[in-house]
Amino acid sequence: MPLSYPSGTVLEHMAARTGAAMFDVSHLGTVTLEGELAFDLLQKTLTNDLNKISPGKSQYTHLLDGSTGGVLDDIIVWWTDTYVFNIMPNASNTARVLDVIPGTDITDQRAIIAVQGPRARGLVSPLIPEAADVKHFGVTKSKFMGQPILVAGTGYTGEDGIELSVPNEVAPALWNDLVGLGATPAGLGARDTLRLEAGLPLHGHELGEGITPLQAGLAWVVSFSKPEFLGRQALLEESKYGIARKLVGLRGFTRQPLRQEQQILLGGRRIGFTTSGNFSPVLQVGIAMGFVDPDCMIGQQVTVESKGKEIPAEIVTLPFVKKAYSK
Repeated sequence: MPLSYPSGTVLEHMAARTGAAMFDVSHLGTVTLEGELAFDLLQKTLTNDLNKISPGKSQYTHLLDGSTGGVLDDIIVWWTDTYVFNIMPNASNTARVLDVIPGTDITDQRAIIAVQGPRARGLVSPLIPEAADVKHFGVTKSKFMGQPILVAGTGYTGEDGIELSVPNEVAPALWNDLVGLGATPAGLGARDTLRLEAGLPLHGHELGEGITPLQAGLAWVVSFSKPEFLGRQALLEESKYGIARKLVGLRGFTRQPLRQEQQILLGGRRIGFTTSGNFSPVLQVGIAMGFVDPDCMIGQQVTVESKGKEIPAEIVTLPFVKKAYSK
């Protein structure tokens, strides 16, 4: 996926917010796990509770370090059949997932095209009718050019949309057909500004081996009601004694972008650091996510240190731009 296409990052970003943009996210991993023991294995490994969903649905979950509770990867699980699961890790973490989930890596056999935006479903439905009806976080089967494909109501932009898992041999034709129907090809730059506005974490930034789901404000991904999952005891200890830091949003007052790895100051005292930052095309100001001391409050006025200068900002709740998912 390029940083941007000739149309540019801002236009691609706004296409996802107002129309339909599409992303080639084939670099993401896919590990298929099949069999009667698959459900129990995932339950004992990942943080979320698969009992909350059923075949034909998907779920956001975490793979944790068993001793520290840090997030080794954040994952989407597509439950495609009674005994069949597609585990979707971040690209660089597929091998790490395979170390604990003995599935089959099919990443190089399929492409994944994410079509996102308020017009996404209507645009795709002439080619794939199921795209109009799949629910948010639903998964359904379909066909394109006679080949079996999967359609999921998932994405990484904060907008309604779908992700299409298709065999490699028909992926170029599908991409070209979607361009012909009016989808705007979008690159890595827009994908990042969209997920930032939506307050969605990126592994290696808001999540990582030294960062727990509780610190990242993602306690809802952790089902303590399960008697077992990797990292459970470490998170119970953290819950008991309290988190050392928390993830917040930072909204600037000017168009100057905020950037990652900048110091966050309150009254001249360092209270944290930014993890992701950029210019918001929707809000027209600089925004960032970052970790701060747990006693910091929403509405506090802070500064972000950039090249020796201090940029005024305010601690705000996430997301910056309200998510617009289909029901």
